[in-house]
Amino acid sequence: MATRDSAPSGLAGMSVRELTLRGIILGGLITLVFTAANVYLGLKVGLTFATAIPAAVISMSILRYFADHSVIENNIVQTIASAAGTLSAIIFVLPGLIMIGWWTGFPYWTTVAVCLIGGILGVMYSIPLRRALVTGSDLPYPEGEAAAEVLKVGDTAQGAEENRRGLRVILVGGVVSAAFSILTQTKLIAGSISGVVRVGSGGTMFGASLLFSLIGVGHLVGVTVGISMLIGLILSYGILLPIRTWGDVPGSGDITDIVSSAFSNDVRFIGAGAIAIAAIWTLLKIIGPIIRGIKDALVSTRARRAGSTVDITEQDLPITLVAGVVLALLIPIGFMLWDFAHGTVLAGDSASIIAVSVLFVFVIGLVVASVCGYMAGLIGSSNSPISGVGIVVVLVAAVLIKLTFGAADAEQSAALVAYTLFTSAIVFGVATISNDNLQDLKTGQLVGATPWKQQVALVIGVAFGSLVIPPVLQLMQTAFGFVGAPGAGPDALPAPQAGLISSLAEGVFGGDLDWALLGLGALIGAVVIVIDETLARTSSRLRMPPLAVGMGMYLPMAVTLIIPIGAFIGLWYNKWAERSGGNVGRKKRMGVLLATGLIVGESLWNVVFAAIVAATGDDSVLALPFIGDGWQTGSEILGILAFAAVTAWLYKWTQKWASKESVEA
Repeated sequence: MATRDSAPSGLAGMSVRELTLRGIILGGLITLVFTAANVYLGLKVGLTFATAIPAAVISMSILRYFADHSVIENNIVQTIASAAGTLSAIIFVLPGLIMIGWWTGFPYWTTVAVCLIGGILGVMYSIPLRRALVTGSDLPYPEGEAAAEVLKVGDTAQGAEENRRGLRVILVGGVVSAAFSILTQTKLIAGSISGVVRVGSGGTMFGASLLFSLIGVGHLVGVTVGISMLIGLILSYGILLPIRTWGDVPGSGDITDIVSSAFSNDVRFIGAGAIAIAAIWTLLKIIGPIIRGIKDALVSTRARRAGSTVDITEQDLPITLVAGVVLALLIPIGFMLWDFAHGTVLAGDSASIIAVSVLFVFVIGLVVASVCGYMAGLIGSSNSPISGVGIVVVLVAAVLIKLTFGAADAEQSAALVAYTLFTSAIVFGVATISNDNLQDLKTGQLVGATPWKQQVALVIGVAFGSLVIPPVLQLMQTAFGFVGAPGAGPDALPAPQAGLISSLAEGVFGGDLDWALLGLGALIGAVVIVIDETLARTSSRLRMPPLAVGMGMYLPMAVTLIIPIGAFIGLWYNKWAERSGGNVGRKKRMGVLLATGLIVGESLWNVVFAAIVAATGDDSVLALPFIGDGWQTGSEILGILAFAAVTAWLYKWTQKWASKESVEA
């Protein structure tokens, strides 16, 4: 009989509840919250956050009222919720179809199908990778290990008390960040500051979004990634942008348009090149472990068929079933691509590109699953720049489809751009899920979960997320629109990755993509890789993740400037936790939960605000009538002061709350 030899001592030899109906329902409800929050955050600032730890805390706070709950049942809940929340990263591609004017909205069932099929394919691809990148590697999986610790502690009487405490921290952080966001929408205080400055004969920009979500993101990603993003920001805004605008800036007058255009059309593509080379380098480093993991999975399947005992904690879904599902999914993928091309100028010539695209999804899907799984293991899901992989995917897809289709007129080229984005979106679903799945499977390994049950839970999470994402996307489109899309207003959501990826596809098919800019970015990325590898061999603490540097180069300063500040605040908080003694792990977890609350509260409020805007047709519906344009400078000063003061209060309050030995029930 199978055993739980590697399970926590409290589970050994026991029959415990794991994949339960109540756990599935609870995971689905948490999914609604975190998926909506991640969709908004991704469209606003180009980043998403890992939901495993807050989902685990919420799950344990609720399931403790039910009989026979267990640590592995809570693990299933967080697995469902985190899979669905991570799938929301599909927004880094799909809004591109709006931006290029191909779609005017998000067709519900088509969007569901893209998310569902790509996500399930990601789950299937991650199953053989578990042995290569989880059980058979020394990758740290920082968020997976942290989630496991939260689950283990929460399974004790003392842990139940800490869960109540943690839930309160999440709620306070969420309420405060939402309230601050509401205040900025009244226009009493500014939600951002920005401007341009001359640098010799050129110019550059500065900006900062006063968003508590960015403080939270910075806290979660840590100081190494924060500093690396800051280096990327300095490269783009302090060096590249002044060089690219040198001699183009007039001696007097407004230079905003010139500088903004240089960043959008030149500098961001250099950043894209840096991310692309970093993603390729990651793949080259893990080809060996991937092959070994697939071989191990095949050996395990044969052993189980021969009647050998396989520990419960090593039982994956059978590799033959996995292969069958992967091959079966190629049929609906082919149908979706045919349906997308049907009725367009591509209809009569689509057979060849559909065949190539299906093969592309099949092969590249496994490649990106491997890359993203490795990145999650190395730096965590929150830190993994999935959009960097998306850049590589869309470039490869565009070149491949262009070569397959052959000569195309302007109308066909426009259709091919849309077709490429749609194909890439399916692969992107694979990338987002595999990035999260292996993190969840690491958590499961550490708490003694059954892998195949977790893998079923991952599929369930994908299904929940696929149903939630389309209406939230449509709500954002109706309320705000996207920057660069036809008819977009001044408050349109940036959706930075979607804009960049669609521009890359248009550049390939239009023949005007500046490959030299991408090459320069790749060269910069290669230098950063050399530096990072040197640091890895000579220092135990210093690193410069190339993907993080690339992110800092191509994201707007309004996003990247605040994240390092949040990272340094997180470092300060963790140092305090270590100096203060006592339960250091608990104190650090409270900081993580505060950061999560800051993200979730602000994001959920803005989803509600989007519904208000969609209903009223007025994106200034909350603006106070007595505030005019003359208050702009005052609102910026007041906004900065309020933002700093509230941040300081929140962390001081969290320190005080985390230091209490007991909390009233």
